[in-house]
Amino acid sequence: MKTFPLKTLLAALTTFALLGCNTIPQPTEIKREILLQSSKSWDNTPYIRYPDAAPELTVLKLTIPANSKLPWHTHPIPNAAYILSGELIVEDRNSGQTRRIKPGEALAEMVNITHRGVTGDEPVELVVFYAGSEGIPLAE
Repeated sequence: MKTFPLKTLLAALTTFALLGCNTIPQPTEIKREILLQSSKSWDNTPYIRYPDAAPELTVLKLTIPANSKLPWHTHPIPNAAYILSGELIVEDRNSGQTRRIKPGEALAEMVNITHRGVTGDEPVELVVFYAGSEGIPLAE
């Protein structure tokens, strides 16, 4: 078995270091895109205030079947939805106003206003972010 002299080994390691063989990967540039920033819901109703309790965040991933009409409901806390796939039409029960959201779009949800979601011929997959407090339901 042949051994390398220490000088040869040190020279090889120095050469590798100088050539960048031990380079540490640099962080990649972070791409930042604001999907939604709003102080009011999609129907222009302003958010008034948060509950007077410790904050609790909830993030849900929902899949709604095709050709569905969700029950009429309200949210007592601010929340926002991001559509991953499919299209969702949100309807305001009182005014009849609607809003269609498509994949890649975000929606500021209504608070204390009765509404529902309606899907088309494809299922809808979405992520919903709720900013509430412990013990407060996400929907009623």
